[in-house]
Amino acid sequence: MVLVLLGTQNNSFHRLLEEIDRLIQRGMIQEEVIVQAGYTQYTSKNMKILGLIAKEELEKLQNKADLIITHGGVGSILLSITKNKKVIAVPRLHQYGEHVNDHQKQIVKLFNEKGYIIGIDGVEGLEQAIKEMRGFKPKEYQQNHAKMLKLIEDFIDNC
Repeated sequence: MVLVLLGTQNNSFHRLLEEIDRLIQRGMIQEEVIVQAGYTQYTSKNMKILGLIAKEELEKLQNKADLIITHGGVGSILLSITKNKKVIAVPRLHQYGEHVNDHQKQIVKLFNEKGYIIGIDGVEGLEQAIKEMRGFKPKEYQQNHAKMLKLIEDFIDNC
């Protein structure tokens, strides 16, 4: 099962769902796809789309997922890599009104460079990322709250 996480931001991320729909129609994604869409309003006959999900239900879906495709939010990424899941992260972009700035690009880049995820710059890279995911072995994430807080502080200071 593929789980798609769009977080709880009050901004739409249609572009990602449109690309996933396209990849399903092309046969690139053949597994069941469940979407935690948050506030993104999207209709698809190819995906099961849920709005906001209770924490317990989200955790069950994450545990069941073979692949998680997520927006570039720290919370969604961390909750997935702490479960040692294969994760593709796609940042929401300011130019499309998906976020107030492009900080998710830096977040995705950081987690990608650390080897925890496959991070891409935009939805057009999703097909290639799915191909790469087949041979991807994510680095195991070791929870170190002090280290993570330092990384986030450094990130904020450099924005």
